[in-house]
Amino acid sequence: MRISKGRKALLMSVCMISGGAAWAQAPTPATVDSPARLDLALTYSATLSNAVNSDQFWLQGGTLQLQGHIGKGWSIVADAAGGHTSNVQSPAVALDLFTITFGPRYTWRPARKRCELFGQVLLGEASGENSLFPNPTGPTDNASSAALMLGGGLNLPLRRKLTLRLLDADWLRTTLPNSTTNVQNT
Repeated sequence: MRISKGRKALLMSVCMISGGAAWAQAPTPATVDSPARLDLALTYSATLSNAVNSDQFWLQGGTLQLQGHIGKGWSIVADAAGGHTSNVQSPAVALDLFTITFGPRYTWRPARKRCELFGQVLLGEASGENSLFPNPTGPTDNASSAALMLGGGLNLPLRRKLTLRLLDADWLRTTLPNSTTNVQNT
């Protein structure tokens, strides 16, 4: 069985996130008084994008996030996401898009409110698979590029260890080949 690059990268990031979680739970002199806290988020994601000819399409998928708190509202986030559509444009062209990004997040918790607002800047890699990408030597079915994700959201803590994410809105910029500008804003 052949595993695609995107799936290998997703599997590798899950392993790295798990290892980081185990490492972050170990007490250190700096965390004896205030233990490190890790948050895990599993979310469904629907992503609106458009093809070169401006036809819009939706990618349906999911996201795995690991957030390690470092203090005073700041944390480090690892985000692994995947989405699929079977109809980018006519004639039907499919697309599987995987992103792995890392970066800082700031969370603000108002003193008298139950909600938490956060903003983040994440950098990493995007991998497009099972699609059609132009190439100087001929079209290929996969490509990869850098990925930049800017965004934020709103969390509502329900219990001590359970939070409901009410909103998560991000702008994702990738540079996968597309025969024009090679830039995608999703």
